[in-house]
Amino acid sequence: MSAISQAKQTHCQVLIHGFLSNITLQTDLLLVYSKCRFLRDARKVFDKMTDRNMHSWNILISSYVSNSLYSDAIRVFDMFVKMGFRPDHYTLPPVIKTCFGIGDVYTGKVIHGWVIRLGFEEYLVVGSSVLDFYLKFGNLIDAKKVFLGMFWKDSVVWNTMISGFGRAGFYREALSLFRNMNSEGLKMDSMTIPSVLSACAGEGDLMKGKEMHGQVVKSVVFNRDVAIGNSLIEMYAKCGCLQASEKVFNNMRELNLVTWTTMISCYGVHGKGEKSLVLFEKMRDCGFEPNCVTLTAILASCNHSGLIDQGRRIFKSISFDYGFEPSVEHYACMVDLLGRFGYLEEALDLVQNISLEETASVWGALLAGCMMHNNDVIGEIAAHCLFDLEPRNTSNYIALCGIYDSLGIKDGVLKTIAKMRKLGLVKTPGCSWITIAGKTHRFYKGDPSHPLTQMVYRTLDGIIKAPIFPDDRGQGNILQ
Repeated sequence: MSAISQAKQTHCQVLIHGFLSNITLQTDLLLVYSKCRFLRDARKVFDKMTDRNMHSWNILISSYVSNSLYSDAIRVFDMFVKMGFRPDHYTLPPVIKTCFGIGDVYTGKVIHGWVIRLGFEEYLVVGSSVLDFYLKFGNLIDAKKVFLGMFWKDSVVWNTMISGFGRAGFYREALSLFRNMNSEGLKMDSMTIPSVLSACAGEGDLMKGKEMHGQVVKSVVFNRDVAIGNSLIEMYAKCGCLQASEKVFNNMRELNLVTWTTMISCYGVHGKGEKSLVLFEKMRDCGFEPNCVTLTAILASCNHSGLIDQGRRIFKSISFDYGFEPSVEHYACMVDLLGRFGYLEEALDLVQNISLEETASVWGALLAGCMMHNNDVIGEIAAHCLFDLEPRNTSNYIALCGIYDSLGIKDGVLKTIAKMRKLGLVKTPGCSWITIAGKTHRFYKGDPSHPLTQMVYRTLDGIIKAPIFPDDRGQGNILQ
C-alpha cells in the first residue's frame, strides 16, 4: 500500500473517531500530504486546523517552496506574520529561497534584516540561505560580508561561495576560496570538485585542473561520480585539450545525457562538427533522447563548422521529431549559421516568422551576418529592431556604422554617430587578455601603454613574415 493511501485511510479514521481536533494528528496529516506532494489535501487540512502551531506553518511554507510554488508560500508567510507569529530558524530559510524564486531582492534584504534582529545569524542553515540568496542575485559584496560574519562554516557554505563566485565569472577568487577552504582543514567533496573544475576552465588554469583530476583518480568515489566526469570533460576542452576530454569520456563507466551533451558541445567549440553529429547519432543509438540543451549544442556545432544542410535538418527535427517548440537559443544558432554563410534572406524570414517574443540575441545574430557580408538592407532592419530592444547597447550602433563604412555610405555613418551622441553613448575600446603565472595582462585597442607591447608587436610581425610550409601531415608549420 502506498504512503498516500495509508495517509488517506488514517485521515478517514481520524474523522470517524472524532480526533480531528487533535493538533498532533492534524500536523502529522499535514506533514504526510506535504511529503507526498498532495498539496491541495495538505492545504485543506491546514485550513481546517483551529489551532495552528509553528510546526504546521513551517511545514506548509516549506512544502510550497519545495514545489516551486513561491507565490503561495509568500501568501502563507504574510498570513503568518499578520497573525502575530514570529519566524524561527526553520521558517526563514524557505522564505529567503522564495524571495529568489519570485525575483524579489528588496523583500530578501528585509528578511535578512529579520535574521539579524532575531539573532539567527549563527544558525548555519539560516546563514547558508542568506548567502545563497545574495550569490544567486550576483551580489558578491553582501555575500562576502555574510560569509565573513558566519561563526561556523561547513563544506556546504564553502561550496556555495566557490560556485557562486565561479558563476559570476570571478574564477580566480573562486580558486582562492578553494585554497582557503583547504587551509581551514575542510576536505573537498563531490559538490566542491565540479565548481573548482569550472573555475579552472574559466581561468584557463590547466595545471590546477590536472591537479584536481589527479585527486579524482585517487578516490574510488570521485572517480565514479558522473557530474565530476562531466566537469573534467568540459575543463579539458575549455583549456584546449580536446584529446584529454575524449579520454575522460571514453573511460567513464556511466554516462548520462549531460555527459553526451557536454562532449557534443566540446567537439563543436573545437570546430569538429562532423564528430559532434556522429556522437549525436551514437547517443540516440544508446537510448538517450536529446533535450533542448542537447539540441542547442548540436546546432551550435553545425554553426561552428559551417554544416548548413545538417543544421537545417536538426532545426526542423526539433519540432517534427522531438516535439519541442524551438527556443530562442535554437533560433539564434540557426540564424547565426545562415548569416555566417550569406543566407541572409532565409535568416531574415526565419526571424520574422519566429513564434516567440522578439529577443536581442536573434536579431544580433542576424546583424552579425550582415556585417560579415556587408548587407546594409537587412542590416538596417536588424539594427533598428535592436535599437528598440536595447537602445543603450553601443555595439549595435557600431555594427551598423561598420556596414555603412565598408560600403562607403558616409551619410549613414554620420546619422548613426549623431544618434549615439544624442543618447550619450560612447564606444568602449576592444580588449583582450591573457593570464600568465596568475597575473592577467590586458591589451586595449589603440593603447600601447602595456610594458610588453613593443615585444608583442615584434613577435607578431615575425610570425606574419615567417615562411610557412606544410609538414608531413599536410598542416602548416612556421619555420624560424
